[in-house]
Amino acid sequence: MTSDVPSDREAPESAEAAADHRPLLIHLGDSYASGAGTTPLVEDSPFQCQRSSRNFGQLTAKKRDLRVLDVTCAGATSDDFYQEQYDGVAPQLDAVTEAADYVTLTIGGNDSAIYTVMVGECTRLAADDPTGAPCRTTVGGTPFRQIAETRKSVERALRDIRARAPHAGILIAGYPWLMPATTACRPAVGVADGDVAYVHRVQAALNDAIAEAAAAAGATFVDMSTRSVGHEACAPRGTRWIEPQIGADSPIVMHPNALGQQAIADAVAGHLR
Repeated sequence: MTSDVPSDREAPESAEAAADHRPLLIHLGDSYASGAGTTPLVEDSPFQCQRSSRNFGQLTAKKRDLRVLDVTCAGATSDDFYQEQYDGVAPQLDAVTEAADYVTLTIGGNDSAIYTVMVGECTRLAADDPTGAPCRTTVGGTPFRQIAETRKSVERALRDIRARAPHAGILIAGYPWLMPATTACRPAVGVADGDVAYVHRVQAALNDAIAEAAAAAGATFVDMSTRSVGHEACAPRGTRWIEPQIGADSPIVMHPNALGQQAIADAVAGHLR
């Protein structure tokens, strides 16, 4: 079956690329890594992947004068490091080789639909109980149990990156805060008043799990928690790093905007040796 989606299958290295001796950064991961919603997209990249030319991997490479191989794809889970996510979009680990000097990524938020619960399910439930805590009541501890499994999946992926790129610096970024710790901001973000702290705890648990996976696999965790306080989706335009559900400047909501991608890039670049 043919496909009109550009392929991520690796092409032979061009003479120009072979002559470029700058260090190589390989950029992997999900929509937070791909820069979904931030234009322009990387030329000839698969449209479904929403791979921005201003995502944090691309910006880090530019800041530090590195070559970049970007195979990020919106919606990716840890499983998509090992399998085709879409027809023609190769397993992301296929891109990782001993030639890598650095590997950057975010991954884990889509595993077990954790992000969908935090954003989609909690918003849906809020429609009938906007001042209560319907998501915490209905969903309860399920995300926390799923996050325990996600930690294992992320650690496995990081260990396999290390096996393929034994000399590379591996940097996995945490997810910037979606919402403040306690303060709701309906309708910009439609989470019920009593669920704001719950969503914050779920995200904190996810970031903690990713940090633990990074430590176990010998990777560097780039913590965005402190940096992103005050830049959540509830913040005003020009301050926020995450676009809200209502009043967003991007069709991809609850994801980092250009300011957010730059902030992650600055944090990642600060960890490069």
